[in-house]
Amino acid sequence: MRYILAILVGLSLCLSPAGILSAAAETKTNTVGLETTAASAVLMDAGTGAVLWSKEPDKELPMASVTKVMTQLIANEALAKGQIRLQDQVTVSDNAAKMGGSQVFLEPGEAMSMKEMLISIAVGSANDASVAVAEHIAGSEEAFVKLMNKRAEELGLKHTRFANCNGLPSKEPHYTSAYDMAVILREALKYPAFREYSSIYRYDLRGGDFVLWNTNKLLKWYRGVDAGKTGWTEEAKYCLASSAERDGLRLITVVLGTPETRSHFRESIKIYNYGFSHYEAVTFAPQELKTATVKIDKGVMDQVGVIASSNIAMAVPKGKKDEYSGRTVLPDNVEAPVKKGQQLGEFVVTRGDKEVLQVPLLAQQDVKSASVLQEIHKVLDRALTG
Repeated sequence: MRYILAILVGLSLCLSPAGILSAAAETKTNTVGLETTAASAVLMDAGTGAVLWSKEPDKELPMASVTKVMTQLIANEALAKGQIRLQDQVTVSDNAAKMGGSQVFLEPGEAMSMKEMLISIAVGSANDASVAVAEHIAGSEEAFVKLMNKRAEELGLKHTRFANCNGLPSKEPHYTSAYDMAVILREALKYPAFREYSSIYRYDLRGGDFVLWNTNKLLKWYRGVDAGKTGWTEEAKYCLASSAERDGLRLITVVLGTPETRSHFRESIKIYNYGFSHYEAVTFAPQELKTATVKIDKGVMDQVGVIASSNIAMAVPKGKKDEYSGRTVLPDNVEAPVKKGQQLGEFVVTRGDKEVLQVPLLAQQDVKSASVLQEIHKVLDRALTG
């Protein structure tokens, strides 16, 4: 019966109308005529992390289920490190099964794959699945929350504190700001599984016996939206952290504390419209970096290829592309050994004489130090080939 009720609720929602780099970018505050009913809001360039527009970006507010962006980030980082696998079977505890609010009605002792648990969190905003994943990764929800707060600290977030992994009302302080949540979402977007699961609009769980409908209706209502998380509690009101991409420009919008039903969608659309109408993407030097190399001294190889740590792209005001230029900064040579991923230089973007973006350039592979015999062989080979 609980399954049938959840499916009916999901159907009613569905049928309702309606991306390590640094950027020296100036924050745009609410001085451009863009108004929002959100208590805190941010428009961010996903490429650089630059804030393009904001309202009360550091205001500390409850965020309800938007909390689960950090929950998914911790899980995806654990996947990347090999600490967990998508095929792992997650066994549900009594504690996880008793969670209220949005849920997939997990039963104590029930086992579900990590993949379907994460989909249940991303698509169905499942509070019970969030706790089950937290317990599987860290042993307890309390230990997992410590990981969440530690990660927030590592990201340099000053206005975020987690008391649980799902955003349910808590006696302990549990809050974030629009800016901090945009940073968390930007980090989560680096992981393919997060992007894939966030973009699923409908998912058939338990072989189709239980249908999940994504709570982020902008997936259908606004072209380009492909990731994000909604939230609502009486205290937090309506919240949404989302991301959209058009014509190579990826933006992040976070709204917290919008007052009425669907207002988090309406306000996000308003902010996206501003962003896509005022900014465009510019991409730098993809061809140049395909052939970039650095000479290696005393290595088993004479040179190593160079790759960028991330896409060299950023949002710029429309019509201003020509004001930006980029250059590769690399040493003439480095001494072996060189580790894959070791920073060898950087790509620098400038606007006039002002540096606005730095992207680390990394070694494409390991280069071991050459032995004495290998060095002698290289000297002889160069002499013979003259």
